[in-house]
Amino acid sequence: MVDISHKGVTVRRAKAEGFVSLKPKAFTALAAGQSPKGDVLATAKIAGIMAAKSTPAIVPLCHPLILEKVNVSCELLKGKNAVRVISEVACSGKTGVEMEALAAVAAACLTIYDMMKWAGQDMTIQGIRLLHKSGGKSGVYER
Repeated sequence: MVDISHKGVTVRRAKAEGFVSLKPKAFTALAAGQSPKGDVLATAKIAGIMAAKSTPAIVPLCHPLILEKVNVSCELLKGKNAVRVISEVACSGKTGVEMEALAAVAAACLTIYDMMKWAGQDMTIQGIRLLHKSGGKSGVYER
């Protein structure tokens, strides 16, 4: 791991997004809460939070952080038959939380896929990207 012992503690924030595109029939079932596996969006949110907290276990060389905020939300995009997943992560620390935000989105998208695959595997996970990063020496990044 990179030595961060010389860095100062600052408030670190990151926001990320990703999308799951579904066929119209599968999207309609998701929006109506008709998955036989249960509440898809609530489960995706929990999966995203758990992934953010577990990032050092799944991404080699990531520093373990004490996260002070993890929020995952899912927005149904009816005109696109898609779900937009957004994560926001914050902590006071010596290194950023970008990987935690991205891991949260990825896990939430994978959970939606897993819980909706009964309706067909022709879903697409795409556009996982960092939207915002602040804190630390490098300053603010905004997409």
